[in-house]
Amino acid sequence: MGKKQRLDKVLANLGYGTRKEVKKLVKQGKIVVDGIKAVDSGMHIDPETSVIEVDGERLYYREFIYIMMNKPAGVISATLDNRYETVIDLLPDEYKTFNLFPVGRLDIDTEGLLIITNDGELAHMLLSPKNQVPKIYYAIVDGVVTEKDVMAFNEGVILDDGYKTLPAKLKILKQGNRSEVEIEIYEGKFHQIKRMFDAVGKKVKYLRRISIANVKLDENLKSGEFRELNQEELDMLYEYVKRQ
Repeated sequence: MGKKQRLDKVLANLGYGTRKEVKKLVKQGKIVVDGIKAVDSGMHIDPETSVIEVDGERLYYREFIYIMMNKPAGVISATLDNRYETVIDLLPDEYKTFNLFPVGRLDIDTEGLLIITNDGELAHMLLSPKNQVPKIYYAIVDGVVTEKDVMAFNEGVILDDGYKTLPAKLKILKQGNRSEVEIEIYEGKFHQIKRMFDAVGKKVKYLRRISIANVKLDENLKSGEFRELNQEELDMLYEYVKRQ
């Protein structure tokens, strides 16, 4: 059995308007709970077991939401900000009632895969340093990235504050005055990849996250677009963090 909640709160969470609007629907006799017309929008129900119908349409309650977003540059990984647009601002209103938050952060100018959810347990497991969840990034770097850099990353790089990173995998995709690389890291220090390249005398010009654990960014998602994770992706995330 789930936890009992107010009918108006459950319907608001499902995108059926404010509590005031739900009250109006109840007055109009449009809401039926377990075969009986609801008369009080404040009645307590178990959303996981009660059969709720609005205008003859059965609703399916869900407690948690899991979103994959292709974060654009210029948007910050936060729930609220007075100066910049946030990733939550990019979501339509029906998601706003779920108190969603980004799992971890991408810098304002970094693009790519961001998971947004209201499942605190999964977020904690993905972010916990002890789980060392791998994250892969594609980067364009000013300067020739060499095998020496690959070896340095593999041993762990000492950052500007004296912190030595965990070993990271650096893969050279294209070598030149502007190199293209993939980097796999297992922690998430502030501006970590940029600072790792700074430590070996190079500058990151473009950065995009392409995977977290075993879930890859959907190539069909344009910058700023999102979709909900499918069950297979969700299972993959949970399987990954639970076997750590």
